[in-house]
Amino acid sequence: MSSRSASPSSASPSSGRITLREVARALGVSVATVSNAYNRPDQLSAGLRERVLDTARTLGYGGPDPLARSLRRGRTGVIGVVYDAPLEYAFADPAAALFLGSLAQALQAASLNLLLLASPGDPQADPLAPVQGASVDGLIVYSAAQDSELLRAVLARSLPTVLVDQPMLADQPVLINQPILVDQPVQADHPDLPAQDHRAQASGVQIDDAGGARLAAQHLMDLGHTHIGVLCLELGPRQGGGPVTPERERRVAYHPTAERLRGYREALDAGPSGTRLFLTEAERNTPSDGATCALNLLQSEPEITALLCMSDVLAQGALRAAQTLGLSVPHRLSVIGYDDLPGSADLKLTTVWQPTSEKGQRVGEAMLALLGGQTPPDVRLPTRLVVRGSTAARPTTSAQATRPSPLP
Repeated sequence: MSSRSASPSSASPSSGRITLREVARALGVSVATVSNAYNRPDQLSAGLRERVLDTARTLGYGGPDPLARSLRRGRTGVIGVVYDAPLEYAFADPAAALFLGSLAQALQAASLNLLLLASPGDPQADPLAPVQGASVDGLIVYSAAQDSELLRAVLARSLPTVLVDQPMLADQPVLINQPILVDQPVQADHPDLPAQDHRAQASGVQIDDAGGARLAAQHLMDLGHTHIGVLCLELGPRQGGGPVTPERERRVAYHPTAERLRGYREALDAGPSGTRLFLTEAERNTPSDGATCALNLLQSEPEITALLCMSDVLAQGALRAAQTLGLSVPHRLSVIGYDDLPGSADLKLTTVWQPTSEKGQRVGEAMLALLGGQTPPDVRLPTRLVVRGSTAARPTTSAQATRPSPLP
């Protein structure tokens, strides 16, 4: 009997993983025919393709090796998202979840997947290892300290890169003083991604952090507040949180934190003299950290009548702290958040809205453009103040002078 008339059961596969060649031998067809059943189904009749797939299932062949296929194509189909925090932190942060969901949706049309490259949980581990060893087609920097080794490691990969809420490339020439080239042509699986050699550009997508912060601080000053606390997001990687000295403020490493502080300061500079800010840093962006920071700040600085929080998550903690101390919001304490997360309206939280979902979509579009050999322009999205029920006029002197009761 010739090999072309062999049945699947007559195949004698070698030990180990079944190969495409063994499926072809069992069917009596060429290797290219079996390959086309998976990779180019339009080249086969429906009946022949179904026969190939049935035989493959019978033999235990699971399809082409994804790694080998990606090497042949020069692409992995994976985009890395660099997140300078432990992995669980990305899922616990509502703003990060909104961003990542929108980003994933934007990349689905090109059959691209996301890989989160988070900081290792072990403090002794190399923080650059996830970035340096990842097999990806492009990198999206969602969180990295300015002028950091992590950011340098990203750009050293010479891959299409999108910087999110980072200084635009024009603002950081030290990081891009070498040409960034793609070693291999980008092979397209989607009509919008042509195969071609191209210089790997880096694009930026950010929000008007400073503008939103300026509006928030101005709102409190318009209400007469002169002693304002600030619950800051992290100033730098793993600094531990606590009161922020002028020296620490000058060394802020995270761009959103620096920009929001700049916006607060600009509002104060343009406002009435005598207005003061009292800064404290949250170790992590969680409600419990927000509550701890607010409690400590309000007890140490009893003249504070309002809090500027750099996230709605920290603002949630501030509202808990006010309840613990018996300070009614907004009559004894005004609170402003940042982000306008789902649920903030239910809390009647005055906050700065940012287009988190649109930001994820824009980042995905920028990455697709880079993979297609285009150079998308940098994008800065607007922010705006949403006034709700957590802010009011500064309390009277007698009410303000009542010191919060210390906790036991």
